[in-house]
Amino acid sequence: MPVRLGLSIFPTKSAARIVLSLQLVVSALVLNSCETVPAGIQQARAALAQSISNEPIGDYYIGRRYFKPDFKFWGYVRRPGQPWSTAQLVMLNEKQKLAPDRVRLAFGSDNNYEYKLYGYFSGDKVYEPASNGIYPEFVLQGYELISTNPPPIFKSQYDSRAQAANNRFRIEKPE
Repeated sequence: MPVRLGLSIFPTKSAARIVLSLQLVVSALVLNSCETVPAGIQQARAALAQSISNEPIGDYYIGRRYFKPDFKFWGYVRRPGQPWSTAQLVMLNEKQKLAPDRVRLAFGSDNNYEYKLYGYFSGDKVYEPASNGIYPEFVLQGYELISTNPPPIFKSQYDSRAQAANNRFRIEKPE
């Protein structure tokens, strides 16, 4: 017959269970937060950061066409030298100059093209009903095509899980 020393074994087991549970939770969080990015994507990101840092400062903007058939916004616009994470999704005012795809009557045909944009933010905000969002208005005065195949700036362009989650109603933000 075992001798009892007046100590309960249950607090020790429950403490062990709590410690084990905490270890499992912390391990799961650490493993989930680790995102493996293929070497090619890391090189493309580094090249993109380098090319952005080499952009001359000037009176222009960099625009990336972001076409979604159900929405009326044009795409993302940022200042030269600034990362894509600072870009704004804009509504384009085409009273002075038509957008490149509208000139060709091929709407959205320039999706993901990168442009040097000349113009300015009017200070007005424009309501876009499909997204129920309000976006800044960019008055387009001119443009130059930079690339028809620029480096990826959206997660869905390099992550298959993000690509699967992307649908026609989801609006991505550049990284």
